[in-house]
Amino acid sequence: MAKLKVVASKLSGSARSGSSYQLEMETLRPIGAEIIEVDADSDDEYLAQAKDADAIISGRKLTSGVIDCLDACKIIAVGSVGTDGVDVEAATRKGIPVTNVPDTFIEEVADHTLALILATYRRITLMDSMSRDGRWREGRPYLYSFPRLIGQTLGLISFGHVARAVAKRAAPFGFQIISYDPYVEELVMSSYGVEPVGLTELLQRSDIVSMHAPGTPETGKMLTEEHFRLMKPHSLFINNGRGSTVDEAALIRALEEGWIDAAGLDVLEQEPPDPENPLLRMDNVTVTPHVASASARFDPRRRRRVAEEIALALTGRWPMACVNPAVLEKTDLRRWQPYSMERGPAR
Repeated sequence: MAKLKVVASKLSGSARSGSSYQLEMETLRPIGAEIIEVDADSDDEYLAQAKDADAIISGRKLTSGVIDCLDACKIIAVGSVGTDGVDVEAATRKGIPVTNVPDTFIEEVADHTLALILATYRRITLMDSMSRDGRWREGRPYLYSFPRLIGQTLGLISFGHVARAVAKRAAPFGFQIISYDPYVEELVMSSYGVEPVGLTELLQRSDIVSMHAPGTPETGKMLTEEHFRLMKPHSLFINNGRGSTVDEAALIRALEEGWIDAAGLDVLEQEPPDPENPLLRMDNVTVTPHVASASARFDPRRRRRVAEEIALALTGRWPMACVNPAVLEKTDLRRWQPYSMERGPAR
């Protein structure tokens, strides 16, 4: 029997030893699928090997031109929460479900968010530099002008899974927590002890603004110069979500001209960044290399989850986390239910 073909892109700098897909194959081997790794510089080179794929593991930019040429694809699986590397609209037109892994690294990103809040507020990287280069006595006077953290207002832009986990972690520090998310009911926010507000009010009231919006066409450059000018001069800006949600030039100007006081960033508009990016040279900016989700648990769980989604689609069932769910009713895939003690396994 011909094997089902799953195409994955060869990733430079991958942590996998020998490009092994052992974890994915735990799930894919039993359904008769094989993974073909494609190393292609151009769309044409990629399509030469991926055109007849039954499933795609996204690891490169999948444009409408590529997606329109996929002849047999049943699913495009993305191994992260963000699907901005895939033209989801094109996939929807083509009738291809696009899946992500929205719940495999919530705890890690929430931890990293709080770490950046604390490190940025207390200028930990600057204090470390002072300790190492002979400015030992300068640290204490520098921080004398900083108020206590307790009682500060933390504003969360978007109130999805990560922001909710951040709210739980932040509450014991004595933050007043507010959030803006037009897609989340006020009662949901209230159940976390979070006050729902509009975006303008959040920016004006917050001492710390933490961005959690996903990277979508609608959220591209969501925060611009206009928004940074609304923030308090002593406020901090934290972003562990997507660099595309922020007008980076406006953020740089806000920091240089004192519209805001400091920033903690795990994501940037361009990654890896240009070495000349001004953000990398500012004492009041803490930057980490897009590592918020990284942990010993994350990568294995993410890879297994990708394989699980593919296996569902290739055996004729709806995937679990589809970012374009309207497409499912138009496919030959069938709805499924998890195992139930009362009903037994779903049919």
